[in-house]
Amino acid sequence: MKTIEINSLVLAYLGDSVYETYIREYLIKKGIAHVKDLQEESLKYITAKSQAQILHDLINKNIFTNEELEIIKRARNTKVNTHPKNCSINVYHDATSFEALIGYLKLENKIERIEEIIKIILQGD
Repeated sequence: MKTIEINSLVLAYLGDSVYETYIREYLIKKGIAHVKDLQEESLKYITAKSQAQILHDLINKNIFTNEELEIIKRARNTKVNTHPKNCSINVYHDATSFEALIGYLKLENKIERIEEIIKIILQGD
């Protein structure tokens, strides 16, 4: 099966874990030593609201290729039956599309590209 044919929610499922692993590793290397502090700091990056904002910031910076934008659009348009109560459906779609892109890049073995995107996200920190 080609990666492009995989359901966007499945890509997001993978992308969520890949992205969160990068963020956790970054925070640990930053020297945060307590799990409670790690959890609090991670919220700047891993909530649906923060991921949606990150996606919009990256789009505004024009960092995505046309192929990546297609993955994002396809994922954003995927029908979902539920979403978390703590965010709107639009925020959830945006966060899911960001995660789907990361999942897609992982399955395509584009690790350098994932790391490039993560580096851009973390530059302001």
